[in-house]
Amino acid sequence: MTLLKRISLFLLTNLAVIVLLNIILFILSAVFGINITAQGSDYAGIFVFALIVWFLGATISLFMSKWSAKRAYKLKLFTAENLWSLSDKEKTVYNLVLDLANREGIKMPEVWVYQSKDPNAFATGATKNSSLVAVSSALLENMTKDQVEWVVAHEMAHILNWDMVTMTLLQWVINTFVIFASRVIANLASSYFSRGEWNSTFIYYTAAIVLDIVFGIFASIIVMWFSRHREYRADEGSARYVWKDKMIKALEALKDMQAMAKPSSSKFATMKISTNDKKGGFKRFFRSHPQLDDRIKNLQDMRI
Repeated sequence: MTLLKRISLFLLTNLAVIVLLNIILFILSAVFGINITAQGSDYAGIFVFALIVWFLGATISLFMSKWSAKRAYKLKLFTAENLWSLSDKEKTVYNLVLDLANREGIKMPEVWVYQSKDPNAFATGATKNSSLVAVSSALLENMTKDQVEWVVAHEMAHILNWDMVTMTLLQWVINTFVIFASRVIANLASSYFSRGEWNSTFIYYTAAIVLDIVFGIFASIIVMWFSRHREYRADEGSARYVWKDKMIKALEALKDMQAMAKPSSSKFATMKISTNDKKGGFKRFFRSHPQLDDRIKNLQDMRI
């Protein structure tokens, strides 16, 4: 995803959350007499405002993740009823998800395949017992059965490690401080530069929006660093379910496939196994996944 797209997505998300927040704040004020503001010198109120903004945004995003995934892709559901009609690799996906879910004592995630030219997979869902694992058609076509097993184990490790929840909580905490810091500085700028009530309001909102963008970009660096860390954890977790050698061979196969095809961007990139493996400048700080060579080395050095 390009830097411009990241900024655009941040702005759209921020706008949607703020619209919803304003409705809720209006209800709190009109019905319950509770007034929470993000403007003025009441820094405790500003902090509460920031907590509410991003708690709502993070919670809504988390609980809508499965719904969004199902509408973003043309998915085919695997079930016990249609298992007989599936290919050997599709059965491998379903049976391994079922086996790991039973072994770990969780409700079996929904299992889907989606049409794509990119060899990818992702996991999403609000809880371990309300999750989804999806693999692409290209992955099933281009990977061996052993490699498919590693991919599924990796995605199940994301679910069992609570990665969707931890990423959401981190995003909430960081964005709370983004909103808090931007509003505090915007208030200071408004007080210092204003020459009237209208001028003060204009300066405040202009500064707040600009600072949201700037701080949001730097916050993304922290979130992406944590995402890369969780990818290593998912690799290590999946090593407890399948042989480490299978995982290494699967990553090497991904490298070969990426050399022949350019992966497309996706809103679900944080849970995808594949990522553009080209090294390059400042953009590396915004990658959700480590370099494949780094992941392979991490597995080679790992002791089970």
